[in-house]
Amino acid sequence: MDLPPLISATLLRRYKRFLADCQLASGEILTVHCPNSGSMRSCAEPGQPILISLSDNPKRKLAWTWELYWSGASWVCINTQRPNAVVAEALAAGKIPTLQHYTQLRREIPYGNHERVDILLSAEGQPPCYVEVKSCTLLEDDRVIRFPDAVSSRALRHLNALTEVVHSGGRAVMFFLIGREDGQGFAPADAIHPAYGKALRQARADGVEILAYRTHVSPDKMTVSAAETLLF
Repeated sequence: MDLPPLISATLLRRYKRFLADCQLASGEILTVHCPNSGSMRSCAEPGQPILISLSDNPKRKLAWTWELYWSGASWVCINTQRPNAVVAEALAAGKIPTLQHYTQLRREIPYGNHERVDILLSAEGQPPCYVEVKSCTLLEDDRVIRFPDAVSSRALRHLNALTEVVHSGGRAVMFFLIGREDGQGFAPADAIHPAYGKALRQARADGVEILAYRTHVSPDKMTVSAAETLLF
C-alpha cells in the first residue's frame, strides 16, 4: 500500500491519547493527530524521528497526522487506520497462502453483537471467512512483539465474536499485523492484559485461526512480508 507524502519531524511528546507535539527541521512546532488509542509503549519516545502526513480535508481540526516512528532499527506504523488496507491488499494479491482461493473480499461488514468485521472473504461452496486485523507495535525487552499494548475490552469482544462465528459453522481468523521490522516472534502481552492472553488461547482451542505477519515499512509504502512465528 502506498503511503501519502510524508514530512520528517522530531517527536516532542504524545499526550491525551490522540495528540502529539513534534518539531520540524525549520524549528516550527506542530500539534498533530495521533491515530492510535493504545499506550504506544516502545514507539513514542521523545526525541525520535517521526513522519507525518498533511490532510487535504479543510474540516479537520488538526491538519497533520502522525504516521511512522523510527525505533532506531525500523520504521514503525503507529497509524492504526492503515493495517486493514494493507492486509486487504495482500489478500487480494493472494499473498496469504492459508487465505487464498476466495473470490470476494468485503470490508467493515456487520456481524456478531453490534460488531463489524474488518474483512469478510467468501467464495461459492465455502463457508464465509471472517478476518479481524490487529495492529501490533509493542516490542518488549525480550525482543518479542506482543499484543495488546494496553488493556482492551474491544479486543476481547472481537475474540468472542470470532468464536461465535466458528460455532455457527463459519471460518474465523485473528490476523495480527506487525507494523515494524525489528524484534522476533509474536505472543500475547500477558503481563499487560492477562485476560486477553487467556482468551486468545481459548479462541485458538475453539477453532479461531491465529495468524501473525510482518510488514515491510518504508517512508513511501507498507506491504505484508512474511509470516511470523507464534510463541504461545
